[in-house]
Amino acid sequence: MQARAMAEEYPVTSLDADALDAARLLGEHRMPGLVVTDKDGKPHSVLGASQVVRFLVPSYVQDDPALAGVIDEQFADRVAEKLSGHTVRELLPKERPELAVAEADDTIIEVAAVMARMRCPLVAVVENDRIVGVITASRLLEHALPR
Repeated sequence: MQARAMAEEYPVTSLDADALDAARLLGEHRMPGLVVTDKDGKPHSVLGASQVVRFLVPSYVQDDPALAGVIDEQFADRVAEKLSGHTVRELLPKERPELAVAEADDTIIEVAAVMARMRCPLVAVVENDRIVGVITASRLLEHALPR
């Protein structure tokens, strides 16, 4: 089976999109991440939901998780404030990791290899540098495992 046959329509976001909007999209649709495009609409990177969480949690709590117990519930109420005014670009790691991408004619094994090597829950499927869809890990398993 080729990647184009497994690829699904999937929301994408751009580098300069509003970070709060991207986080809401991730949360509302329970997505593991979003493909991020550059100004020309070409795939740039993947914004994982865990990267958004990392942006929200103060670094001192990341360094010492025991401190999480002393943060009051008002912190949760200020999550939107922390994302407000920021772009998706600011949520991405400073060093851009390799993009998890597959060509439309790649096989299911080639897609699985990219996903495994990149440790990324989704792979952008491209044809002529344009996104034709996304394959999530759960979608890949649906096609790879016999019923």
